[in-house]
Amino acid sequence: MNLQELTQLVSLGEGKFIEFKRQVPKPERIAKEIIAIANTNGGRLLLGVGDDGTIVGVRDAEEEEYALRQALNEHCDPPVEFTTVRIPVTTKREVILVNVPESRKKPHFLVNGATNGRRSAYVRVDDKSVEASKEAVRLMRAEHLSEGVVFEFGEKEQMLMRYLDHYGRISVA
Repeated sequence: MNLQELTQLVSLGEGKFIEFKRQVPKPERIAKEIIAIANTNGGRLLLGVGDDGTIVGVRDAEEEEYALRQALNEHCDPPVEFTTVRIPVTTKREVILVNVPESRKKPHFLVNGATNGRRSAYVRVDDKSVEASKEAVRLMRAEHLSEGVVFEFGEKEQMLMRYLDHYGRISVA
């Protein structure tokens, strides 16, 4: 991605699939944002972009990436998959594009040491990351369980399906 493509992406503004941060905030806060993106539909987080869409870049991209990895290692359970791409903005500043796919291991939880091990799941709602309800967590777990279910029809069931395919309906008689 180049600066022109970055500018186009930023012009879309924050939303369900994109979040802006000037730099890596407190570890729990950045982990919450990444968890919410992974638990929803995936998306991108741009480090070095202000909430108003101002592209400022970060001075030490390597240090920011290290802080991001540390925060996610310490505060995400299970770990969240992500990739990063650096986009030069000036000779001394870069924007870090964090790509977070929709997770196949959801729900992911924020583990916060300050709350005595309490774990919270987060999801994206519009341009915000909010705590997921118990029902939403159950639905995320249920998605996991339903993957890979295969039905096999026997000879009689296949005959019934062919009949329904041809005639559209059937009666008990």
